[in-house]
Amino acid sequence: MANSTRPRASRSSRVGLWLFLLILIALAVTAWVYREPVRGYANAGTTYSARVACSCRFVAGRSLEDCKKDKLAGMELITLVDNVKAKSVTARFPLITDATATYREGYGCVMEKWEG
Repeated sequence: MANSTRPRASRSSRVGLWLFLLILIALAVTAWVYREPVRGYANAGTTYSARVACSCRFVAGRSLEDCKKDKLAGMELITLVDNVKAKSVTARFPLITDATATYREGYGCVMEKWEG
């Protein structure tokens, strides 16, 4: 009787492993298919966030924490980091892209050269 439960446990663990691998493959295929649209949204989001946060921080004089409130819905993954010495703000979307806007006297906040 102990032998009959043992194969069932290993059979169910094999089914669970195959199910896990199938889900993992489906996620990888989905990520591959939608990589360009995601990269495009990430580029637009980081560029927008860097520019708005730079203006908020160095033109309006607000704190970066206060400026983070200005991010639009859907931009929760974008992080903001300021460099007070360089008067710049960098926005990052994890593992995909980042963008930096720098305050320039007479011009306001301008985006750094982007190479993509």
